[in-house]
Amino acid sequence: MKELILDNLAKIEKEKDVTILYGVESGSRGWGFPSLDSDYDVRFIYIHPPAWYLSIGEERDVIELPITSELDINGWDIRKTFTLFRKFNPPLMEWFDSPVIYREYSSFTEKMRVLKEKTFSPRASVYHYLHMAEGDYNTYFKSEQVKLKKYFYVLRPILACLWIEQKNSHPPMGFEKLLKLCSSLYPAVYGEIRELLRKKLAGDELGLSQRNPVLDPFIEERICHYRQYAQSAGVQKAISIEALNTLFRETLKEIYGDRF
Repeated sequence: MKELILDNLAKIEKEKDVTILYGVESGSRGWGFPSLDSDYDVRFIYIHPPAWYLSIGEERDVIELPITSELDINGWDIRKTFTLFRKFNPPLMEWFDSPVIYREYSSFTEKMRVLKEKTFSPRASVYHYLHMAEGDYNTYFKSEQVKLKKYFYVLRPILACLWIEQKNSHPPMGFEKLLKLCSSLYPAVYGEIRELLRKKLAGDELGLSQRNPVLDPFIEERICHYRQYAQSAGVQKAISIEALNTLFRETLKEIYGDRF
């Protein structure tokens, strides 16, 4: 599958006349709890040749391939990436912590990771993860029986909120790191999650089951708590436009030196 993904990324570069600066796994395979039938969620950042950015017209800044049962591949232009970066976009921040990297220009990603550590908005991040948790909880937990694997899609953003509250920093992408923080604060919850995770990674079918009497109260209490916490969470200053302009120009020159 990795070869197929790399072939698709190379095809995108050739057909769209772009250079992919960074390509990673962003879904359950990056989070660390894929199912046997999980697809591959590939996200990438790309850059056009310099002339593309001199157009007076509005050009499309996203590249998307048709979604299949196995692959979901799409990417953002570097300028779109920088715009979202200044807005503390949590999914984008997670990309730079992904354990599965398909393509990487290290000079670009190293500089982005340095900038990432200089920008963080607890409020924006908590609201993002809280919205994820509430949305999935309201969608999948309406009846007395639920698909057990759906717990992970609610618990991961809640644990990300816990990380922000405890660490005041970007939460990691990996579920194991988030879960470790939970172990000392909520041992009973940790035990229940650990057992579910063991079954999921072992390939057990996590079908419909009765609602979990330990996890459900934890989820509901944490959602309520983070609704209140988000209102008072701090907001830090974004990275300056000039810092990103500088990196944009440096990257153009590095990739397209003879055309810059």
